[in-house]
Amino acid sequence: MVQRFWKKPKKTTETAPMNTTGALASAAAATIANSLTPRTAQTPRTAAPPPYTPPAPAPAPAPPRNPPPPYSAEPAPSAPPPYAEVPNGGFDPRDLTDFQLDELVHRLIGRITRLIRTELRMDRERIGRLRDPRH
Repeated sequence: MVQRFWKKPKKTTETAPMNTTGALASAAAATIANSLTPRTAQTPRTAAPPPYTPPAPAPAPAPPRNPPPPYSAEPAPSAPPPYAEVPNGGFDPRDLTDFQLDELVHRLIGRITRLIRTELRMDRERIGRLRDPRH
């Protein structure tokens, strides 16, 4: 079917009388009013509620079966360990070529930059300055 905008559509059904909406509204209002009316014929309570009895106290927790080991303060080492020479055939970073060094830097720089930015942002949040004034 093709709809044409310049012609008025033909009315195939008769229009409902104007008071239908009012009749539906009054019927709905009457139904609601009947359901909300207070009930006067309520049965009074004759039985008393049961007396209050406090709950029984919880049993004390049992002591742990295996107590943790006693704390022993070990002195922290005062000096770092001595330098160990690279064994023959092992990896020595001084033997890297310029290309290998550039490749290593490109692989690490993204991660390191992200960690540093996160640390700086957390410091700014901690002191209450969320914006970086340098930018």
